Amino acid sequence: MEFFDFDALDDAEKRAERDKARKFRKTRWWQQKTASGICYYCGMKIAYCNITMDHLVPLARGGRSKKNNLVPACKDCNTKKKSMLPLEWEEYLEKHK
Repeated sequence: MEFFDFDALDDAEKRAERDKARKFRKTRWWQQKTASGICYYCGMKIAYCNITMDHLVPLARGGRSKKNNLVPACKDCNTKKKSMLPLEWEEYLEKHK
């Protein structure tokens, strides 16, 4: 199942990246990104208070908190995705249709 094996971040790097993500949540950029209330993964409309921030390439897989790696997601998709990469997530969805 693991197509790619990225070097994971150490604990200090993960904390720093999570802190960056928290700061992004307070920006106008994130407000605009979430204004539609649409989950990036399932396309469902969700209330703003239920939108979570997801890393396309998870921190556990070497991802960073950068604008091109952060997407709005519903809690259900974010929880199911865990630390999957986008390609692995698509494969998961195909298996569970």
